Amino acid sequence: MPIPHELSIAGIYLSPLLVASLIGLLIALAAARLLDRYRLSRYFAHPALVLTSMSVIFTLLVGTLLIGI
Repeated sequence: MPIPHELSIAGIYLSPLLVASLIGLLIALAAARLLDRYRLSRYFAHPALVLTSMSVIFTLLVGTLLIGI
């Protein structure tokens, strides 16, 4: 599987890491919203730090599995 060097969306070239980070951030926001909905975020001492770490983890997962960075 060839590794993409850049992605073209509507004629605009984007870095694969930028796309992976946007997708990872959206997944992390959805996960944080689910944690808030089921009141599980009250068990975390610093929810903003948890959101940041989840966005990093999901960015790495998306970059590794889907884009192949």
